[in-house]
Formats: sequence, structure tokens, C-alpha cells
Amino acid sequence: MKTLKDVQVGETAVIKKLHGAGAIKRRIMDMGITKGVEVFVRKVAPLGDPMELNLRGYELSLRKSDAELIEVE
Repeated sequence: MKTLKDVQVGETAVIKKLHGAGAIKRRIMDMGITKGVEVFVRKVAPLGDPMELNLRGYELSLRKSDAELIEVE
């Protein structure tokens, strides 16, 4: 299983499935990360966390702990 955390800078991935439950899953979905969305990893902070993503026409910073819950293809 490949997660969003494993995607390298400059690569694009498609969201396959969201893991987690309750408030965490709802918060991820509220940010626009849903099944079938194409996500481009723009950059990663110097210390490795957070990562900056481009999706649905906007930029989003996401913690790697949250990125582990997002399965991509």
C-alpha cells in the first residue's frame, strides 16, 4: 500500500482511499482530499514535515502523520 507520505517531490498521485475514522477522516475530507482527486507534491519542509500539496486549484500543507492515512495509486 502506497501512501501520500511516500510520494516524492515533483510527483503526482491519485487518491485511492482514506483510512482513519471519525473526526480525522472528516477533517481530511473537508480539506478537499477525496477519492479520485489528483494531488501534486510541490515541496517538503526542510525538516521533513509538513509537505505542501497542490490539489483542486489550491495549495495545502499537510502533516506527514495525516499523509500516512491517505492511500494513493
